[in-house]
Amino acid sequence: MAGRVVHFEIPFEDGERARGFYREVFGWKTDIPPGMDYTMVFSGPTVETGMPTEPGFINGGMMDKKSSPAPGPVLVIEVDSIDDTLAVIEKQGGSTLVGRTAVGDMGFSAYFKDPEGNVNGIWETASQG
Repeated sequence: MAGRVVHFEIPFEDGERARGFYREVFGWKTDIPPGMDYTMVFSGPTVETGMPTEPGFINGGMMDKKSSPAPGPVLVIEVDSIDDTLAVIEKQGGSTLVGRTAVGDMGFSAYFKDPEGNVNGIWETASQG
């Protein structure tokens, strides 16, 4: 369903410190997938695929600030089409920071800046067929 916040990202300077902080304060679990410079964050109970098992929470990720398109946390919003959404963002006074980028076989991401200067992401799930 398009328009939902489906993921968050938190940039860090020290990954061990950041993972430890959120683990100790909130009980979040983290995982660094093999071959990726990215930390998956699980903020509640999940199945093996990492999908939440309860309504009401989302999972996210952490990345080095040098790799992040934003200086602070990012909300990621699900869309039906990244290309179509980026066109509307541009028409409404926003700008594309990082265009449509494949994320394994899971889907595609992009980052934009809204007219107020906030950076957020969009997500398009890969077709399952």
